[in-house]
Amino acid sequence: MEFMYALIGGLIVGVLFGFVLQRGRFCMNSAFRDIILLKEFKLAKAVVIALITLMIGFAIFAFAGVIQLAPKPLKIWGAVVGGLVFGIGMVLAAGCASGTTYRVGEGMVGSLVAGFGLTLGALMTGFGVLSDAKVFLQKTVIGEGPALTLFGEFGALTPIFMLILGIVGAVLTFYFWGLPVLKKKMEAKEPLVKFDNAVESIFKKAYPWWVTGIVIGIIGTVAYIVSNGVLGITGGWMDLSLWLTTGDVVAWAGFIILGAIIGSFISAYIGGEFKIRVPKDGLTLLKQLIGGILMGFGAVTAMGCNITNILGGVPQLSLHSIITGACIMFGSWIMAYLLFMRGDKE
Repeated sequence: MEFMYALIGGLIVGVLFGFVLQRGRFCMNSAFRDIILLKEFKLAKAVVIALITLMIGFAIFAFAGVIQLAPKPLKIWGAVVGGLVFGIGMVLAAGCASGTTYRVGEGMVGSLVAGFGLTLGALMTGFGVLSDAKVFLQKTVIGEGPALTLFGEFGALTPIFMLILGIVGAVLTFYFWGLPVLKKKMEAKEPLVKFDNAVESIFKKAYPWWVTGIVIGIIGTVAYIVSNGVLGITGGWMDLSLWLTTGDVVAWAGFIILGAIIGSFISAYIGGEFKIRVPKDGLTLLKQLIGGILMGFGAVTAMGCNITNILGGVPQLSLHSIITGACIMFGSWIMAYLLFMRGDKE
């Protein structure tokens, strides 16, 4: 019964997740990298909207007793080193954990190689040759009681702070990002919402950044309710690899990955975007493999990838996840500068 629940629930959530990832081109590598490369903020705004939606959703269902919040303890060196290495790796891999996964469904062979590297790096760090480094980096824990959050130790007040921050964030983002768009539409006498061609808008057209953020936030909230845990990518890749190599029963996280790949394939196929694509040179594949391995090491060391920490831990105000998220972004900026911008300065 437990296996069937994981199978059905995981696949449904995963298919929806993968579909929206592909339609919204939701990848934190692109979101963070494009801030400094292109001065483009749309995907970064989608991440912010998703965080606000998740913060409000988590708080409401925590108040209702439907979910049990579980912010991560602050393992400072695991957060800093793991986050930096993950951020560096995702630029080399040309996609974060979620971006790599949905691009596999699009037919990108380089992303499949990066996914293999992500799995390999995670297994090496969790159980193999790099496990001692992980243990060493996670040894220092700040705070002896409950996990530390932005407002001190986790406790009964944490959901209240989450709800307040979420509501304030929603008001501010609407005022600064939403209201100007509405004013332009009203001045141009355009309808605020178009109901014609709804099927095409849902299944074939790219989603606006704000729609992507809201829907990702809703899916993440539903996933927490269904599984009593946050969405994760790296753990799912590990789960599938252990099933293939040891015969372990596939759990919830593994079905999320299967579903996400299926969902992104369906989205790409309907939108006419599916195509088997192989990089022209082997160096690109090698970079993506190395990037994936670095992501795997970073994810296990930081107790979660970008999805688990940024979309799972940050809405719970976990200091560990906030620091990890900041270091992921900083690591991506370092590697983006070295790969794409350094020549411009010379």
